[in-house]
Amino acid sequence: MLLFPNAKINLGLAITERRRDGYHNLQTIFYPVGLTDILEIVPALSKPQGHIHFRTTGLQIEGNEEDNLCVKAYKLLATEYEIPAVSVHLHKIIPTGSGLGGGSSDAAFMLKGLNNLFKLGISEDKLEGFASRLGSDCAFFIRNQPVSAHGKGNLMKHTDLKLNDYHIIIICPNINISTAEAYSFITPANPEFPPEKTVLLPINEWKKKLRNDFEKSVFHRYPQIRYIKDKLYNKGALYASMSGSGSSVYGIFKESPVIPKEFLEYFTWCGPLKLPVGG
Repeated sequence: MLLFPNAKINLGLAITERRRDGYHNLQTIFYPVGLTDILEIVPALSKPQGHIHFRTTGLQIEGNEEDNLCVKAYKLLATEYEIPAVSVHLHKIIPTGSGLGGGSSDAAFMLKGLNNLFKLGISEDKLEGFASRLGSDCAFFIRNQPVSAHGKGNLMKHTDLKLNDYHIIIICPNINISTAEAYSFITPANPEFPPEKTVLLPINEWKKKLRNDFEKSVFHRYPQIRYIKDKLYNKGALYASMSGSGSSVYGIFKESPVIPKEFLEYFTWCGPLKLPVGG
């Protein structure tokens, strides 16, 4: 089975409250985009049940194999279902630590892939429950449709937002931003313009109202990220923003854009903002 776990962007990101458990409450819009990893899952019939052989190619993934969310997803399902051994190959294209949700998407697609491959009959609601145990935004990728997210990013409801007529550029510079460090500079507050309502306004009004709370401190410490955002506006973006806590920056355009030459040394991707079918 071959799957294509896709990235997401944050449209607006307001940090509203520090929770007693150490996490933060937030408001944002998760929107899926067509940048994908490649995930192959095949039965490994010669191996004992509950065994996973996992390998990666493409961009390097830091950490131990046991800590990879795909491996954790397999083992999580294997605690409740009799799943044959599998051989898994993840070709990593979505940059890690970029605010694009690549690891969360890989895990969610792993859950969906195992469910379909072995006909486990797990409902989407239950798959979301498994996914939420792997990470705050993993559950988003089960249905993989635009949502307004609250709480830690794990409380989601449907939004009617559709950007099918637009195109996007994503630029990820060679900067690794610690999420914990990014949160340490935030003073939580309720947004003047909540993302859930702001994204329903005409897109040419987003620039002044749809904000990512991480940008102020990140731009101060990494001015080249601010430069990317400014350059995208100079090139005609209707809206540009950092995604998540960075370091990726995206620009939304009416027509298919050309990637600025000075960013070709970075990871760059562009494409239409068509919503994925299924997943």
